[in-house]
Amino acid sequence: MNKKTIWTIAVIMGLSFLALLLLQLNYIEEMAEMKKEQFDESVNRALYQASRNMELNETLRYLEHDVNANELKPAENDTAKQKKMAVTHQVPTDNGSSDSYLSFESKLIQSNPSLTPKALVLRNDSNSISATRRRMEEMVRNRYMYQKALLEEVVYNILYSASEKPLKQRINFKLLDQDLKAEMMNNGINIPYHFSVQTQDGREVYRCPDYVEDGEESSYSQVLFRNDPPNRMGVVKVHFPEMNTYIFSSVRFMIPSIIFTIVLLVTFIFTIVVIFRQKRYSEIKNDFINNMTHELKTPIASISLAAQMLNDKSVTKSPKMLEHLGGVVNDETKRLRFLVEKVLQMSMYEQKKAVLKMKSVDLNEMVETIAHSFTLRVEHTGGKVYTEIEAIDSKMYVDEMHFQNVIFNLLDNAVKYAKPDQPLNVYLKTWNTNDHLYLTIRDTGQGIKKENLKKIFEKFYRVHTGNRHDVKGFGLGLAYVKRMIDLHDGEIKVDSEYGKGTKFTIILPVILED
Repeated sequence: MNKKTIWTIAVIMGLSFLALLLLQLNYIEEMAEMKKEQFDESVNRALYQASRNMELNETLRYLEHDVNANELKPAENDTAKQKKMAVTHQVPTDNGSSDSYLSFESKLIQSNPSLTPKALVLRNDSNSISATRRRMEEMVRNRYMYQKALLEEVVYNILYSASEKPLKQRINFKLLDQDLKAEMMNNGINIPYHFSVQTQDGREVYRCPDYVEDGEESSYSQVLFRNDPPNRMGVVKVHFPEMNTYIFSSVRFMIPSIIFTIVLLVTFIFTIVVIFRQKRYSEIKNDFINNMTHELKTPIASISLAAQMLNDKSVTKSPKMLEHLGGVVNDETKRLRFLVEKVLQMSMYEQKKAVLKMKSVDLNEMVETIAHSFTLRVEHTGGKVYTEIEAIDSKMYVDEMHFQNVIFNLLDNAVKYAKPDQPLNVYLKTWNTNDHLYLTIRDTGQGIKKENLKKIFEKFYRVHTGNRHDVKGFGLGLAYVKRMIDLHDGEIKVDSEYGKGTKFTIILPVILED
């Protein structure tokens, strides 16, 4: 499977997981909004009903108090008078005696002076009786309308006098709390709430005893005494500290699904990263095998040629030639051993194990020795090796062989990446502070680009030079250097400017002598 196919599958799967996650989040958001709307509607309905109950209770209370005190006695007197009039105003009997009609006429005039004797001319026939009955019904109806108007006026006066009182006297706050709780329960809301009562201009009249301000930014308001003048109205405000918890409790069942989707997405991303990393390592290892094969061919070919010359009886073998052939075999064997050590170093990286033989070593002496032995390779380019030995406390506790290999690797890289057809100068400097010992190796070679500086210590990584085989190596040198410095509790830094050269700085702890 090529890289393009893997990328296509990764993009499709990634977009699918993201779309699924977005759909779930959108579904949760819509459910939360729907729950919030239902909650708002239920709270407003409960507040409206509680305010209506309070107004009804107030009206009933004032009616019972004022009507019983001021209107019941006059009403009883009126009832007695009506009964007396009903007894006196009897319809004339069938005997048709004029005395009966005159008694009825006189008593009717006494009860209603507006009726004159002229208007009560009664005749002893059925038409006069019907007319008299109609007049009586009209008179009673007029009296009923009058009494009704009086009663309405009394009620209006009672309600108006009630609105003149302060809100504290008009509202039974305990009863209001009970009504709020009952109406909330009736509308399916069973979470703690806190309320306060204010005037229309914002002055607080009452606050519940356990009032807290949490959630006050999402409060609900309801006007009290809606039909009163604006300056007599009140406002009850209710808020719920646990409202968000109540709303999102309805979508809590979706949380495991979202977590599972996120885990799948993270796992998928991790899998893709691992696949690409393994593919990259596979490509690097293939390059390593190709480079190693290329490197091994040269010493094997040299050793094979020397062996053929030694076995060829037609060639005269002088002592000088034998010495030369022995030197070639020895040098190429050393080279083969070096390559094998590189492979063993790679195995050490895989196992993450290393056995170090630590001992006290003088850094100044090691640098002088290595600089002297490396001078021939640098002078071959037309340059020189310069040393600045400034460290006073130069003792360090290291594995001598591995630490020498660290310095040789850095010098070897300086030679490999020298500028073509230009002399290479290498500068080695030692110095120390109270706690640390420093070694810098600076060259005037090609330098390293900034985008490559972060990767040079990675295993198998090699800076691209345009031709894979113009600079020999496996990409293990600097990885080995970094590994060894870390095992010695040290630190290595690199500074480079492309086209001007590179400087490596090694920092090690100083050994304090007793």
